[in-house]
Amino acid sequence: MSKLPVSPLARPFPVLSSVPGVRLASIEAGIRYVGRTDLVLMEFSPSTTVAGVFTQNKCPGAPIDWCRSILKQGKARGLLVNAGIANVFTGQAGLDAVKYSAEAAAKAIGCSTEEIFVASTGVIGEPLPYQKIVDNMPRLYQKLSENNWTETAQAILTTDTFPKGAVRYTHIGNVPVTLQGIAKGSGMIAPDMATMLSFVTTDALLSAEVLQNLLSEKVKTTFNCITVDSDTSTSDTLLLFATGKSNSPMVTDCHNPILRDFANALESLLKELALLVIRDGEGANKLINIEVKGAVTAKSAYNIAMSIGNSPLVKTAITGEDPNWGRIVMAVGKAGEPADRDRLSVAIGGIWVAQNGGVLRDYDVNAVTQHMKKDEIKITVDLALGNGSATIWSSNLTHGYIDINGSYLRT
Repeated sequence: MSKLPVSPLARPFPVLSSVPGVRLASIEAGIRYVGRTDLVLMEFSPSTTVAGVFTQNKCPGAPIDWCRSILKQGKARGLLVNAGIANVFTGQAGLDAVKYSAEAAAKAIGCSTEEIFVASTGVIGEPLPYQKIVDNMPRLYQKLSENNWTETAQAILTTDTFPKGAVRYTHIGNVPVTLQGIAKGSGMIAPDMATMLSFVTTDALLSAEVLQNLLSEKVKTTFNCITVDSDTSTSDTLLLFATGKSNSPMVTDCHNPILRDFANALESLLKELALLVIRDGEGANKLINIEVKGAVTAKSAYNIAMSIGNSPLVKTAITGEDPNWGRIVMAVGKAGEPADRDRLSVAIGGIWVAQNGGVLRDYDVNAVTQHMKKDEIKITVDLALGNGSATIWSSNLTHGYIDINGSYLRT
């Protein structure tokens, strides 16, 4: 497959500064790709704490098993990431690849192997040529720098068409702290967790328990509220590292009010990264914002919103710029959640096109038609049954999705 055109929904990569206690580098190791970087190493200062959220797919890759097994220690000194081969469905060979790769990174950094987190993305079912990782480790380590964020974000991409990053400056108490991260993801994107790969760092001084609590909570309204194609990747990994290099006070209680601004900044950063993933949905040229309100519970609203966001009929109607509200009603009804046809209302672009189970004969057709031509589409559903609400984000479905995934193994 030839190089993909940049998504029309792309956003420029932000200016990212250094995060105290973090060094990173990327090189071309020839793991699968030719003529591009594909191997990343991040080094963290001693005493760095870590939290993680991983795929709920029941056939996860070897890197997921490794990260889950060492996460309970709450400590990290390094992160090793390769693109091109996912190291999934590779049996003992996959486990060996993770072990030997982590050992090589630990030797270079000078730490325990159990302090090295590993992530892989790419083709499923192919053995990871870990010897290339081991052989290139000295060269990779020598390139470590505080300022290689742009290159690192580029190196972890697969079918992505642009690198994704975000930064937030906030404070804990009166001390300024930084939150900064990158992500990759384009297809096989659905909740549980929906990022494929994302790595966030901060110089805040937080216990692993606090870090995990914050991450698990904030992923619910960000990465777990996006969908490209309803498929949950075998490799989804979100890791949050806190180096403690700021002068912020040590926080060990996740309910401490001193964390409020930091928690809000984390949620804001995760949301930006998640939406960048949707903006790069394979073949997509429209971002869809779906709000469901009036449901019996928030969970019910979420399930209905996801039913709409995952519907091929809704997604293709948006591609055709057709305000087909009947398809939206269909998606509500198939969600398996409480709904009353005769109380249901639907709005497109903020304009109600159907209320109380029937079309509004006098709605502004031209305004809705013009809204459908935009890059960002807004759908609102009111079930009029309760106070439950949810908002999710999706992308449309074009022939480009077929082109990309029909030839993926030939990339």
